[in-house]
Amino acid sequence: MSAIVIDGNAVAEELRARVDEELHVLRLSEVRPGLGTVLAGEDPGALAYERHLRRLAEGLEYHYVHERLAADVEAADVFATIGKLNADPRVTGVLVLRPLPAHLPEPDVNAIVDPRKDIEGQHPENAGLLALGRPRFIPSTPASCFYLLDSYVRSIGEDPHSYYAGKTVVVVGRSASVGKPAQWLGLERDATVIACHSRTAAAGRLGEFTRMADVLIVAAGVRGLVTGDMVREGAIAVDVGFHVLKDEVTGRTSMVGDLDFDEVAAKAAAITPVPGGVGPVTDVWLIGNSLVAAALAARIEPRFGTDG
Repeated sequence: MSAIVIDGNAVAEELRARVDEELHVLRLSEVRPGLGTVLAGEDPGALAYERHLRRLAEGLEYHYVHERLAADVEAADVFATIGKLNADPRVTGVLVLRPLPAHLPEPDVNAIVDPRKDIEGQHPENAGLLALGRPRFIPSTPASCFYLLDSYVRSIGEDPHSYYAGKTVVVVGRSASVGKPAQWLGLERDATVIACHSRTAAAGRLGEFTRMADVLIVAAGVRGLVTGDMVREGAIAVDVGFHVLKDEVTGRTSMVGDLDFDEVAAKAAAITPVPGGVGPVTDVWLIGNSLVAAALAARIEPRFGTDG
């Protein structure tokens, strides 16, 4: 079997049409979204992502504010910075960029963000709403995983509203931003969800569970973790991992994921690539969430982002 490669760029363009429609509605109501980002430290990936978000926001004529903090910043100063963005009426959405420096307590940072401005859905209130099946904001990466899956399911003539019922969805990774929300989204679709993580792998049992998967979502942050022998024939595989490799001879860089792409693609029915899979859709979904926040601030019923 040779897998269909799910084109994340094409799916992102489709999603962008929904985002543009929502933005048009807000502009008719004279609502201007605003995005505030906070970055503590010098992580190269976070720095690059902030620049990317700035370009996106400015291209959409958002009000944009970025708060840059030192790597050794005190937690109290981070809380105060987030509080300033919470209080700014021009900032309708707030995003704290990851990774945080190790000394900063991530759950406490998440809890400081105004839950109605929390466009990554990490505030305890928003996480609880998602777990209860009543999401205000669906975290952008797991939402994008299922948006890509739904796109593929429709392409084979199936209905995404019923396709997952009774199927086994295996999620590798248990982060608050990706793994756990992906599990909840699978449960909302009536799937049988299996959660795997580092201790599953340490016990030598990861392959035992991944081979059960009708749908496999891998968000472990470990390059090439899942190989071809760990996937059953005909599975659908979604790769959330992103790793930059540098050729020491040529100096050229390449990007790979948590799946061994060639091996898994030889057995799967469909697979997302890295790059060009989950990433482009995640960018658009995050912008969609920012429009939800802007609508909430303007007391307008949001039309994006609450239907998975």
